[in-house]
Amino acid sequence: MLATAALAAGSVGLGGLALWLGLFTIPAAAAAAFVAVSDLLEGSAGLLRAATISLALGFVVLACAVRSNAAVGAAAPRLATWALLAALFAYFVPTVAWVLEPVKVTRTRPERRRRPRPVLEAAEIFEEAA
Repeated sequence: MLATAALAAGSVGLGGLALWLGLFTIPAAAAAAFVAVSDLLEGSAGLLRAATISLALGFVVLACAVRSNAAVGAAAPRLATWALLAALFAYFVPTVAWVLEPVKVTRTRPERRRRPRPVLEAAEIFEEAA
């Protein structure tokens, strides 16, 4: 949400607000990247999620660095806008992969119906044994 707000503020012409929103985005993006990588190392998450969230963090940092070095009063650098768009795309990739993932249909075999065995009386068992 913060990266989207920073992109919107930058496209409207509010460069200062876009810079601050981008700077607030960095800790949140870093926390998400750290969690994704630790889940990957733990074995409970996928490589795609960890890679794309880490890549998005890099793009957000790049956008903030380019925007902070821009001249005061000048238009927003195109690289900052493209970096934020790339970050949003990187955040969106795991969702698209999840939606397009094929659905696995598991089929279970029906249980066989077993006929109950007749209950033999003790006298019948001794007669058969004899």
